[in-house]
Amino acid sequence: MNKLQNFSKGIISENPVLVLILGTCPTLAVSTSVSSALGMGAAATIVLLCSNIVISALRNVIPDKVRIPCYIVLIAGFVTMVQMLVKAFAPALDESLGIYLPLIVVNCIILGRAEMYANKNKVIDSAIDALGMGAGFTFALLLMATIREVLGNGTFMGIEIPWLVDNKISIMTMAPGGFLVFGILIAVVNKISGGKNAKKTFGCSGCPSAEICGKTSCDEKEAAK
Repeated sequence: MNKLQNFSKGIISENPVLVLILGTCPTLAVSTSVSSALGMGAAATIVLLCSNIVISALRNVIPDKVRIPCYIVLIAGFVTMVQMLVKAFAPALDESLGIYLPLIVVNCIILGRAEMYANKNKVIDSAIDALGMGAGFTFALLLMATIREVLGNGTFMGIEIPWLVDNKISIMTMAPGGFLVFGILIAVVNKISGGKNAKKTFGCSGCPSAEICGKTSCDEKEAAK
């Protein structure tokens, strides 16, 4: 895989939200407005980039048995720095994101890329992977937020849209509307890809529990039964 493919996979074939179905909680929570979606996407991308670079650089130093706690400590440190910067320079964004900004610490996308990619690849490749996944996460957030804000509030980036502002579909800004848009977008992506993305499975090399199960694949376990 060349560097362009490494970057583009996070946007298209392995989009963390629409294909891998990760980061669902912040996706549904902050996608009610485009500005919040942009802020969350940027914050998550910065944390993902920094954590991937550091974890990749230290991959031969961090003991394998304590790698997950080490990853969480590193990620939490970067999230804290990003949160402090947002509070200082963008208080309105900090207020709109609320609890979901510090919760980037437990975002499956961040820890997932650390475990599945950064600790197995070089720094440059890990940085490109982080940028691609961050771009894919931001793209999915923007797509959902645009649909929900335009239809639910009749605005785009807070700017009122004639006719739509007087004919709002209020449910689009609520949880049911979020799940509806989320499901439709996943179905569209699956249709465009011909179902190929949905059929992708992760091997033992990408599973955090591989050591516990003795690195026996699920197919082998089923065959044994």
